[in-house]
Amino acid sequence: MQNLTKASFLALMIAATPLWAQDTATEEAPAEEATTEAPADTAAEAAGEEGTAQTPAPGSDLNMGTPVGEETSGNAPGSENVREVHGDWQLRCAKLSEDQPEQCQLYQLLGDGNGNSVAEITVIPLPSGGQAAAGVSVVTPLETLLTEQVVLAVDGSQGRRYPYTFCAAIGCVARFGMSQADVNAFKAGNAATLTVVPARAPDQKVQVKVSLNGFTAGFNALAAMNN
Repeated sequence: MQNLTKASFLALMIAATPLWAQDTATEEAPAEEATTEAPADTAAEAAGEEGTAQTPAPGSDLNMGTPVGEETSGNAPGSENVREVHGDWQLRCAKLSEDQPEQCQLYQLLGDGNGNSVAEITVIPLPSGGQAAAGVSVVTPLETLLTEQVVLAVDGSQGRRYPYTFCAAIGCVARFGMSQADVNAFKAGNAATLTVVPARAPDQKVQVKVSLNGFTAGFNALAAMNN
């Protein structure tokens, strides 16, 4: 089963706006024949101004670098940063644009015990009053058997099965809601199990552990940020 790269699912939420380098220089129009000759001092002054405008300062096109530690400060639109760490969960935030506030999620990269990345899970508290108390996104490799869906269980319970929503370059995504009872089970549990089926081996099941260490503190901290 193909391993996932360590790319957060927040990348799917960020509108990637390429920064196109726009050439502001225009082609120099052919000079028209002068019908009258400009005074010498005026012509020299104009030539000096024109030469300054057309000659860039030495090294002005060179990248001056970024101080170490500021690359992921989260200030620029589209940047992502780890705001807090709660046990095995990271509270990650990303800014979609300058005029929008940061969006934060609880994140955990799931491995197979051998150092291989198998899946990702993110959790977001939702406003009270709805059927779902939290929104969950699970990302699995592209070579996943979609018809078998995703199974998420806590501490050996029967669990629930969730369908995939779509597939993108980073993998296949299942987005679903958790009831308050499901959230409480996550808070009280020790570990959850995520089960997926590889497309190349439909008779096999790949189970990865979802640590619940720090989930309660991380979920409560994120809920407090959203209020």
